[in-house]
Amino acid sequence: MKYCIDPQAIERESMAIIEKNVPELSALPEGEKAITKRIIHTTGDFSIASMVRIHPQAVENGLNALRNGCKLISDVNMVLAGLNKNKLNSLNVESYCLINDPRVIKEAAETGQTRAMVAMQKAGSLNGDIVVIGNAPTALFTLCEIIESNRANPALVVGTPVGFVGAAESKDLLVALNKVPYITVLGTRGGSTIAASIINALLLQI
Repeated sequence: MKYCIDPQAIERESMAIIEKNVPELSALPEGEKAITKRIIHTTGDFSIASMVRIHPQAVENGLNALRNGCKLISDVNMVLAGLNKNKLNSLNVESYCLINDPRVIKEAAETGQTRAMVAMQKAGSLNGDIVVIGNAPTALFTLCEIIESNRANPALVVGTPVGFVGAAESKDLLVALNKVPYITVLGTRGGSTIAASIINALLLQI
């Protein structure tokens, strides 16, 4: 069997196939279109496009934050592993995760909370920063509570936790809250790869 081995050609063909099979993408603004295409490409699922929700200011806020050298905090290290490190470094964007911080581990053990919850509580004001939650619904629930109480004001929240317990509900809450720009995928689908692909889609626009 002959198959393509040129990475750039593979990507071009993949994106062409996506546009052919999801014609509704043509109606989206370019930034939102690029993000949605990356989500489809990452999941190999054309139907997921209908579940993507992007706040009207999400792309602009995300790009501005990255250009200004924001901090990027994630709920799990797996998200960080999938990010374009060279591009982040060129923009002086510090990416980090507190899930394995000794203080977080200690407090979680003492309080019975998940480490993801405690990590969000210890993230600070997040003023002008980007929060990327790709795994833990409890992290997104906690972040929404912090935002609602005006204790945090991130420039953008990428919320794509995955699973059958709380994932869909946490994303619904993020959208209903509508206090900060967000990018999410409704329902139970999500995960670290989708979260990372969204950030990488933004980085490709800079």
